[in-house]
Amino acid sequence: MIVAGFGFRQGTGLASLRDALALAQEGQPAATHLATAADKAAALMPLAEGLGLPLRGLSPEEIASVATYTHSPASLAARATGSLAEASALAAAGPGARLLGPRHVSPDRMATCALAASLTIQEFLP
Repeated sequence: MIVAGFGFRQGTGLASLRDALALAQEGQPAATHLATAADKAAALMPLAEGLGLPLRGLSPEEIASVATYTHSPASLAARATGSLAEASALAAAGPGARLLGPRHVSPDRMATCALAASLTIQEFLP
């Protein structure tokens, strides 16, 4: 399973979410699932539906329990994690998951996306 985790500002459009996902997926396996904070899941649903991918909304506890590469002061204050995108990807991918790289930021800086691979696929990755 490859999970694309997202963080984004209120009012972020579908184009920004698509841009962040495209940047994160460059040279990586395609996402099989999407994830974000539960209170943001409704705003991510149009992307999930458009791609035909399942979406998981995560609780604050699930998000805060994950260590991330990125340490954004704004994200730490708002979500108790350094990166909502990275934490969402890792939490949704499950125990033993690993990030395929740090988060990517959409050109308009409205959305971030990070990919995580579940333990079951890691044996196939470089």
